[in-house]
Amino acid sequence: MKTAISGHNTALLPSLPVPATPSHTSELLGVRFANIGLNEALAVIGEQVSVPASKSLFFVNTHCLNLAFDDARYRNALRHAALVLPDGSGVKLGCQLNADPLQENLNGTDLFPHLCQQFAATGKSVYFLGGRQGVAARVAQWAQTRYPGLSVAGCHHGYFTADEESRVIADIRASGADVLFVAMGVPRQELWLSANQHRLGTRLNLAVGGLFDFYSGAIPRAPLWLRRLGMEWMARLYHEPSRMWQRYLVGNPLYLFRLLREKNQRQGRSRPPARRFARTHLWHARLKAAATRLAYRFSLWSQARSKRLTDILLSLYGLLMLTPVFLLVALAIKLDSKGPVFYTQQRAGLRARPFKMWKFRSMHVDADARRKALEALNEMSDGVTFKVKNDPRITRTGRFIRRYSIDELPQLINVLIGDMSVVGPRPALFDELTRYELQQRERLDTVPGLTSPWVIAGRSGISFAEQARLDIEYLRQRSFWSDLKLILQTIPIVLTGRGA
Repeated sequence: MKTAISGHNTALLPSLPVPATPSHTSELLGVRFANIGLNEALAVIGEQVSVPASKSLFFVNTHCLNLAFDDARYRNALRHAALVLPDGSGVKLGCQLNADPLQENLNGTDLFPHLCQQFAATGKSVYFLGGRQGVAARVAQWAQTRYPGLSVAGCHHGYFTADEESRVIADIRASGADVLFVAMGVPRQELWLSANQHRLGTRLNLAVGGLFDFYSGAIPRAPLWLRRLGMEWMARLYHEPSRMWQRYLVGNPLYLFRLLREKNQRQGRSRPPARRFARTHLWHARLKAAATRLAYRFSLWSQARSKRLTDILLSLYGLLMLTPVFLLVALAIKLDSKGPVFYTQQRAGLRARPFKMWKFRSMHVDADARRKALEALNEMSDGVTFKVKNDPRITRTGRFIRRYSIDELPQLINVLIGDMSVVGPRPALFDELTRYELQQRERLDTVPGLTSPWVIAGRSGISFAEQARLDIEYLRQRSFWSDLKLILQTIPIVLTGRGA
């Protein structure tokens, strides 16, 4: 990296109240921001950097305004910033509702290249603080590659501890940086700058949120056409559903409700205050409840889509890699006993929908007819599971392939076509369903699977009641990582034949 071009004394700069000088400001939900165009914004920022005093520039979008509405500390930080700029279609919508059109969307991600060009031309040095290890350095590399005249004074990740904070601040001050870009997420970055800007020795500090992720390549930006439609939030939601669903699916409707309420209050409606207060809070509660339900359903849909894609990839890979095993098992079955290689049986799938489950045949062809004669020998007392030690219906090859669960491998076909999943409750026989207790029927609320928590706990050695309890517990807490953990735990159990 280039050495810093020190345009000022690296001693502590005073945190003076340097007013921003935008020609026009607007206000939404109690937060005032500059409603100006790009050229004027760059001119104001250039003027701010030329003044030897430490000051901060923040951006506000829909999420920021929602947070500021509930968080007095964050709202106060925005109020005392030298300059606040508008970011996103939500702010534009709010300005339209107030009959005060937004001149330009000045989000930090789009503004960043213009700032780099301006700072390179004026000889201002910059420091990048935030993101995970190596992210800030990649942003610095991008900026210097695109704008060779830009002087980067230094960079540091944003995951430093409270004990390390003083050392990080000392490094920023010693670097002689004129401008500090901070990416720690809202509102942490704004609160951190408000508390520490007098110690930084910089002239301008910008809180830039997710900017580092985009310019480091960690997260792709939405296509230009989607950004022009004001729908970039949909791309963020697609790439980070678990982190962003509440922000957008709950936050956006809540923001709209607050804007409309603010507009009504400003217009001074004639309803009595007590009645207006009650009706406002009732609609607020209804809207929040509806948004929460919608967000929950979306999270379930997103989780199901991800699980299905994983099932397809794993089953295809498994079928391709295990083709030689399939051929050897098929040959062994044909040489050992008369009958077909495969055995199919109707099982209960999602919500008890019937499907044909595939297995390698491990029993003699008359096994189903002989089961009634063996009922008295059933070792399981739960009234559902059937197991007989040294079952005479099992063939010699069958004993081996059942011990190591090889007989279950054809169910990868069921996974591929969507009747089953890799992880889920084992599919039930229909004559077993009549003996389920009411709560145990919850097992049928998902696609059955090849492996499940009770396979890990002891396979057929545990009672059905315990199997059902473990399955229901899994359904209520399942996630991608819990599925991956179950798959990895299943492998050694299958290889050793434990609990078969």
